[in-house]
Amino acid sequence: MAGPVTPPPARRLPGRLTAPEPGWTTRADVVVIGSGIAGLTAALRLREHVEKVLVVTKDVLAAGSTQWAQGGIAAALGEGDTPDQHEVDTLVAGAGACDLDAVRVLVGEGPAAVHELIALGARFDVDAAGLLSLTREGGHLRDRIAHAGGDATGAEIQRALIAAVAAATDIEVVQHALAVDLLLSEESDGPDGAAGVAGVTLHVMGEGERDGIGAVRCRAVVLASGGLGQVFSQTTNPEVATGDGMALALRAGATLRDLEFVQFHPTVMYLGPDSRGQQPLISEAVRGEGAVLVDHDGERIMAGVHELGDLAPRDVVAKAITRRMHETGTPHMWLDARHLGADFWERRFPTILATARSHGVDPVTQPIPVAPACHYASGGVRTDLWGRTDVPGLYATGEVACSGVHGANRLASNSLLEGLVFSRRIATVLPAELRPWAEPAEDVRPAGLVARSVRQDLQEVMTGRVGVLRSAGGLAEAAAVLDGLAGKAADVVDLDAWETTNLLTIAAALTDAAALREETRGSHWREDHPERDDARWAGHFDVRLDPATATTTLAFDPAPATDGGLGR
Repeated sequence: MAGPVTPPPARRLPGRLTAPEPGWTTRADVVVIGSGIAGLTAALRLREHVEKVLVVTKDVLAAGSTQWAQGGIAAALGEGDTPDQHEVDTLVAGAGACDLDAVRVLVGEGPAAVHELIALGARFDVDAAGLLSLTREGGHLRDRIAHAGGDATGAEIQRALIAAVAAATDIEVVQHALAVDLLLSEESDGPDGAAGVAGVTLHVMGEGERDGIGAVRCRAVVLASGGLGQVFSQTTNPEVATGDGMALALRAGATLRDLEFVQFHPTVMYLGPDSRGQQPLISEAVRGEGAVLVDHDGERIMAGVHELGDLAPRDVVAKAITRRMHETGTPHMWLDARHLGADFWERRFPTILATARSHGVDPVTQPIPVAPACHYASGGVRTDLWGRTDVPGLYATGEVACSGVHGANRLASNSLLEGLVFSRRIATVLPAELRPWAEPAEDVRPAGLVARSVRQDLQEVMTGRVGVLRSAGGLAEAAAVLDGLAGKAADVVDLDAWETTNLLTIAAALTDAAALREETRGSHWREDHPERDDARWAGHFDVRLDPATATTTLAFDPAPATDGGLGR
């Protein structure tokens, strides 16, 4: 297998964020950064084995991506379904880039993890017989999606987890706090001489003794900070999804893997050409219940495109919609679910119904305008099967991590399951691996900060040149724009500048990886290389940052394709 034919570009990025010296200090055995399903599951299980767990969240506990998950959580829970069948569907969606062992962990441990979540208090929808009500989404050949409140699965899971954390008096929570950078130890005991975790600096937007920049001395950090959706102009991700955890890990010496595999959800409600930021998601489950995609002439978009039709994997559907938009010169397509009727809509999809009506569209009587938008990062901080990263004492789980389960395209509703399963695994090994308390070393990494004013330009070039459709010319243009934006230093040190610098860091690494992968695979679509090429590109791009020079290195790690030629 061949890797890149030319050396990957070296790009200079901040080695740490410019920030004041900490004005306060506290301690915890483990700091969990993030408060979605991954972070709170890790905290709840770790509290049983370590003395003190501190949960840090950038907003309030419920503000992350978990609460927005509509469709549900996938696991082999139904009669006749098996983990082996779930495995096949996951591998096919992942387009040959999944880690087979990680997928087997996910599907094998998934059912027990879901039942544990139910025992914790999450109330899933059941049928007349009291059994879990299961539905189907794109890429699944079985009904295996458990849901709650019709289309409010994430909100119900978040409610149950927050209630459990509130009852656990030994978990401390710090809200409205940005994790700025890791404090690294004086000892270098990791691979290639990597320094381990000694703590983390936070910026707390509060009052009293913990306000502004401070330091938490700790023995381990669990990253569960979510994704990078705000890199793009339109996304289903909340405002807090600015890639902070990925950027923080990269600056600390961790490896980022598979960043080019960004999933664009095919059915996001189109709100007009000037709409920016978080957009309303129209769950795949709506198509699972019979909705169809049509163009402006009422013609079925997915007819003849894929054997699963409107329930094809997300990358297939997003590409089909984008192609039709380009062919017709229109900014969106339509999702037609009028035939489901008012009663069904109100019972099965009450949240989506209310959201659509709030934007002037009644799905009971009108088709919904939809277009693809950034939804999920299949790549992230590279981990092993137990959530360990390259940095001793740093673990990662959920969307911030690249466990290997998603490959080039996440299978619908596997994301909540991944956070649940791998957080449980971290809690299994971390207590025995707790490092001794260590003194932070003097931080000599080159500091930097980008002006917050560049954010809109960054998002627009990423959407226009590194979005659903990519090409060598467009990616080169994006890289040049990002280089120019990187030179615009901040004159104010604040939250917006820190977030923007994190966005630029991740955008640059993502763009470079996308430029080097000269093929189309899963959610990475190269117009100039339209075919999948296992002979050259079965494997992964890894991004690292040299701590001395703060320059990036990209390396290709060849690996055999893992879908066994099962691509549908």
